[in-house]
This record gives sequence, structure tokens and C-alpha cells, in this order.
Amino acid sequence: MDLKQLQNIKQRYNIVGNCDALNRALDVALQVAPTDLSVLINGESGVGKEIIPRVIHDNSPRRREKYFAINCGAIPEGTIDSELFGHEKGSYTDATGQTEGYFGAANKGTLFLDEVGELPLATQTRLLRVLETGEYIRVGGQEIRKTDVRVVAATNVNIRRAISEGRFREDLYYRLNTIPIQMPPLRDRGEDIVLLFRLFAMQMSEKYNIPRIQLTENAKQVLMKYKWPGNVRQLKNITEQMSILSPKREIDVDDLLQVIPMNEESTELAPIQPQGAGSRTYESEREMLFKILYEMRGNVSELRREVNSLRKQFDEGQLHSDAPLQLHNDNLPIHTYPSAVQPIDYAQEIAEPEDLNVNALNRKALEMALSRCGGNRKKAAKMMGISDRTLYRRLRQFGIN
Repeated sequence: MDLKQLQNIKQRYNIVGNCDALNRALDVALQVAPTDLSVLINGESGVGKEIIPRVIHDNSPRRREKYFAINCGAIPEGTIDSELFGHEKGSYTDATGQTEGYFGAANKGTLFLDEVGELPLATQTRLLRVLETGEYIRVGGQEIRKTDVRVVAATNVNIRRAISEGRFREDLYYRLNTIPIQMPPLRDRGEDIVLLFRLFAMQMSEKYNIPRIQLTENAKQVLMKYKWPGNVRQLKNITEQMSILSPKREIDVDDLLQVIPMNEESTELAPIQPQGAGSRTYESEREMLFKILYEMRGNVSELRREVNSLRKQFDEGQLHSDAPLQLHNDNLPIHTYPSAVQPIDYAQEIAEPEDLNVNALNRKALEMALSRCGGNRKKAAKMMGISDRTLYRRLRQFGIN
């Protein structure tokens, strides 16, 4: 796609930004628009995924037909099938008449299924059938109906993880994901953040006839280093808030930090420098706990084998009761027992990792993180994926100095 065509698309749909990932998404949308291939748009909540299906529909042979955008996550599970495929009179208590459903109403047109990852499994089965054959049956009906609908879907969840957890059909994923389009998060769009801020500030100025707010150079840097978990939607909210409530029209760093929730663990400032290639991080506290359990399992299993071997020797009479018992595994502690002392049953004393107390695991994870970070609490909190406040609370809870 040439630069002129790209700029025309951005002007038509009021798209602001010049980052490569955004341009790539628009380019793929225009290339796939003339076809009937299914498209799956991936991206975090608030990145503007709803723009892509509109671009696809308006530049396709179906542009003169109907276009429907459905938020699958906002429709109750009990009525989602009826909303999508229609129902017959009397199919359920409140079904006083027939409904066509979106697939019937959008015949020859385009359906945008937002948050498709939230669909129930039964509905996923129906959706797979209509995508493959164009056939569907209304709720409570028996007649097979035909429809010709272009489907564009979007999700902000990890579909592959949902598949592994049994929450999403793998065959439906591959059917929807014929053409994948990735929308970049706001934190990866660099100077686009400042351009969007300027746009939202100008819109507020024109709408309410107030002077437009502007950012100082330092404030721009803070804005671009922020993680933006709410993406464009969060940026717009903050810009509108400051446009109305800020007594100043030039926003500096202090003004900006009053509206950006810096203390929340999901909205901390992004690190300025990336970590070195040799450094190790954990995406979540759960991953660290699983690592601890994995490392402990080997030692527990070795210990059980040693105890079982000694018990077998006792049963066979190969060891006398007054002989010292010794575990020979170099990785395990060595214990001896005098003849007057009853040997400890390690098999009963040491439980499998699944039986470990959760608080004990949390304490172990905390101690490991502090050890890896040389006692630096801020780094330990970042490694565990928790806020400083949560880390301090756990230090007090477990009595760790």
C-alpha cells in the first residue's frame, strides 16, 4: 500500500499514528478486504480493534450490504444462540414470536464478532458449522437455513491458552484465523501517544469551547514511558479528565502524575532500559511457585526411594536394629539414628509438593525473589509481578526482615 492510500484511509476513519505495526495492520486489512476470507484480530482491550472490520467491510464487494458489530462478551450465555441464529416461537419461555438472528439479518453482508473468545462452547460449535457450510438452525427449529456472511472476529484473550484449557475449540480457531491481524498496544506506539493526546485534547476544546491543554516536553516523555494497560481508551479518558479539571492549560510532569495511577501494580511506569539478555524474570508469581515445586519434587522423590530401600533392607534382615542408618544420596542430608531411637518415617514426614501449604509456598517464593535480587525489595516485587505495597504486606505477614 502506497503512502497516499494509507493517509486516505487514516483520514477517512480518523486514525492517528504512524507506527509500523499500525500501518501493517491497515495494509493487511485492505489486502484481505476484496476476499471472503475470515479474519481474526488480536490485541489488548482498548487498542481500537473495531476499526479494522469497518475498513474491511467498506472496501469489500459487500460494502453496500449490512454490517453488524456484536460484542459476544456482553450477551448472556442463555440468549447468545438466539441473538446470533434466531429462534422459533415457543422455543423458550419469552419466545413469543420468531426472530431472524444476526446471521439471517446480515445475509450478503459482514458480521463483526468482538470478544469471540467469550463464546460458550455450544455456540462455538454452531458458529463453526455456519462458517464451514453457511448453514444454521434457529433455536427451537428444525429447518436448515442458509446464509452468506463474511465474519471478522476479534479477541483480547490468549486463544491458544484458552484452547489448552478447554475453553475454546481448536478447529474454530483455525477457521477464524485464516488471516490474522495484530493490533499493537499503545505502549509500543512511541510518539503516536503524543499525537493521540493532542487529538483528544483538540476534540474536547472544540466540543466544550475551552482552551486546549498542551504537554511540556518532560510530560511527553512520561506519557511515552507509561505502560498504558487501558491503551487508547485509557489515554482518551485521562485527556478528557485533565481538559475539564486541570486549572492550567500547560500540563507538566506533576500534573500528569496526579491522574496517572502510578501505584497500581498493573499501571507502573515501563522500564526505560530493557533487561540484559542473561537476566531472568517471571511473568507471574504462580510461575515462580511452579518452578519451586518442580525443583523440590526431585529431592522428595530421591528421599522416598532411599527410605523405601532402607525399609526393604530391614524387612529382609540385611540391617541390624543397632546399626546406624545412612542415606547415600549426595544431594540429600545424611541422618544417623542411635539404636535407642526409633527411626523416623520420612515417607510420612515429607509430603508431596501438592500438599504444601500455600502460605509456605508464598513465603518460599518471596525469599527466593529477595535472594535473587540481593535483598532489593523493589526488584523482587517486579520479579514476582506484584506491587511494592503487596510485597511489604507479605514481608510483615511472614515476619521477614
